[in-house]
Amino acid sequence: MRRPELDYVLTTMLESQPEVSDLLFTVDKPLQVEAYGELKPVASDPPIEKLTPFQTETVALNLMGDNQWHIGDLLRRGSCDTAYTLAEKARFRINIFSQRGNYSIVLRQLNTTIPTLEWLQFPEIIKHIPREKTGLVLVTGATGSGKSTTLAAVLNEIGRTKPVHIITLEDPIEFVHPHDVATFNQRELGTDFDSFSNGLRAALRQAPKVILVGEMRDRETIKIALSAAETGHLVLSTLHTVDAGQTINRILGMFETEEQEQVRARLADTLRWVVSQRLVPKVGGGRYALLEIMGSNLRTQETIRLGEAEGKSFYEITEASQPFGWRTFDFSALEAYEQNKITEETALLYCTKRGPVARGIDNIKKTRGESTHSLNALRMKAMQNAARTNAPPLPAALKLK
Repeated sequence: MRRPELDYVLTTMLESQPEVSDLLFTVDKPLQVEAYGELKPVASDPPIEKLTPFQTETVALNLMGDNQWHIGDLLRRGSCDTAYTLAEKARFRINIFSQRGNYSIVLRQLNTTIPTLEWLQFPEIIKHIPREKTGLVLVTGATGSGKSTTLAAVLNEIGRTKPVHIITLEDPIEFVHPHDVATFNQRELGTDFDSFSNGLRAALRQAPKVILVGEMRDRETIKIALSAAETGHLVLSTLHTVDAGQTINRILGMFETEEQEQVRARLADTLRWVVSQRLVPKVGGGRYALLEIMGSNLRTQETIRLGEAEGKSFYEITEASQPFGWRTFDFSALEAYEQNKITEETALLYCTKRGPVARGIDNIKKTRGESTHSLNALRMKAMQNAARTNAPPLPAALKLK
């Protein structure tokens, strides 16, 4: 298979469904795409009912090209990450991995247009992040929750407004930022550096003001990131954690017990923002980002140093600071439900505390004049069952008043 043939296959897959997010190549399955969270087979010419091991290996080799690092990574570790650009139509983040002796491939389609904070329609408080001069900013969430998109929008805002040097360390490069007011140098793991810790250590000698670290995967990377934030750099990075409290605990958990007191003090001094994200189904199709946003104040700094306690959890601190723009997932879920962007079921499924959210939904329904219970539906169902079975009528005690 040559590159034009591969491009034809990828184009066919992209155009097979609206809103394609992922392209999948798996042995013994047809070509597949994920659209709106569901896998769908792709019709091709000639038709491919089941991919063979040879076909998936050929696609993998074409996607990796002659990059010896990625080939070696795949052979040594069983998987590798890379990127691929499809003739100005799309750009993909790719993971190639071994399973049962065969190769499978997942291509995540990236937005070729660099997002802006206005386009994402995020809360105004997010615009404080590009204005930071030093410190540590973390964007967290599960894989595919939009962390890279959020960071790209933040970097885009910095690039448009500040004459600074920005270095990104990515695996792989997802958004290619043009030079604007700021100067960008984007480095890719496996091509330009061999590990995030080494890349970050080298970045400190490259005179940046802003450093993006694709992911803080180990203790060494976190230690260097804290040092960079302490020495006048703005460091942006991601973690696979679900909320602010778990983010702090994950960082501390990477260090030995005797180190944690010092790390707590350093983290309290340098942490500026934690933005956690959850992508949820949107009414009418598509997905909507629920955000939890926690900044830095005396209460958060004290809790980082001393640990969470009753009445001093990160959730409660964030909830108390909602008048200043901070927000919990529960607040975001209720706001999205009130604006008819998500359903009641989605709000309850993706919130943090179901009780307060359920009460909030009831209050919103009362404001709208909607019923907040299903007694009427239960009564109708009981009457239908009674009619079918010739049972006695519903007891008076169960009738609605």
